[in-house]
Amino acid sequence: MTRNLVRRLVPLTAAALLAAMPAAAQIRGLTLPPSGNNQYSSVTQGIGLVKVTIAYNSPHVHSPTGEDRHGKIWGGLVPFGMANLGFGSCGDQCPWRGGANENTVLTTTHDVLVQGKPLPAGSYGVHFIPGQEEWTIVFSKNSTSWGSFFYDAKEDALRVQAKPEKSDYHEWLSYEFTERSPAKATAALKWEDLQLPFTITVEHPDDLYVENIRRELRTNPGFNYQNWDAAANYTLQNKTHLDDGLRWAEAAAHAPGIGLENFNTLSVLAQLQEANGKTEEARKTMEAALAHSTAGPVEIHLYGRQLLGQKKNEEAMRVFELNAKRHPNVWPVHVGLARGHAALGHTKEALAEAKLAVKQAPDDANRKSLEGMIKTLEEGKSIN
Repeated sequence: MTRNLVRRLVPLTAAALLAAMPAAAQIRGLTLPPSGNNQYSSVTQGIGLVKVTIAYNSPHVHSPTGEDRHGKIWGGLVPFGMANLGFGSCGDQCPWRGGANENTVLTTTHDVLVQGKPLPAGSYGVHFIPGQEEWTIVFSKNSTSWGSFFYDAKEDALRVQAKPEKSDYHEWLSYEFTERSPAKATAALKWEDLQLPFTITVEHPDDLYVENIRRELRTNPGFNYQNWDAAANYTLQNKTHLDDGLRWAEAAAHAPGIGLENFNTLSVLAQLQEANGKTEEARKTMEAALAHSTAGPVEIHLYGRQLLGQKKNEEAMRVFELNAKRHPNVWPVHVGLARGHAALGHTKEALAEAKLAVKQAPDDANRKSLEGMIKTLEEGKSIN
């Protein structure tokens, strides 16, 4: 056996083996439980079209060895102000990571305001500078580091202030969305007996929806007239981008190869014509809608109810009377007449129509509603 062959048969040392391995294989880790058993968690909240996600690892009040640290978290385990963590590159200017292990990361799909200050769409490492009366929340452009050990203030995207509050006890650190609306949500860090709420606001949420609708109508959804009608109705109900709404309503009713004239498309078109100052066109279109074969008793009734909601009581009554002429003694014609008369102050006539309507009620819910209406009218009170 030659010396070269013997040399090839001798086992490689660990160092030599690592040197021979591809770089990616040397740095790839195993999938093991998270450090300190600080489990990964995330929470996502929609704010209109915007999605905000907070991803974090969650430490607990009792240490990995079982020590009860209740009362020792704030100002102890989590120092007030900046701290020296004894490792990394931030020296004595290290904030708290707002969790455990890797960066706590906030991701927003669109630009938002945090505590009233702008934060562009993207992912951010979230750090905190706790204080007894007020905290600073730091959003860093670096969202991929381990903890705060390598925090660099030059990478800050935003800093805001927030006030800590008492909270019910939380053994595990968590982030929750405690309040929400179509344009704003409140996120809160909660751990031990403390919570730190901060608001995330979306400016002009209707603009985002309309922009998204414009884009979607240029794709597969645009080949369906119902989607054009739904888009137009969105602008009408939210009183926004009415010029776009008018174009979409025209397409829903009349676009070649797509549009379809029926009561719904024509009535939405009429309302958007009126909203855009085209009063005479709106009148003619609404007449066509009411005369259309798809204008059944329910459709006409709902249009009359809509007019009542707009305080157009005389016009609503004409619609209810038209419904009665075209669909005599059919549900819910008498309901409409009762409401129309009541809106005009004709209590006697309203009561008579309500009593006719209750006999035609298709289910218990409508029957009970009408019985309540009758009682209210008999007491001489107005109905909504």
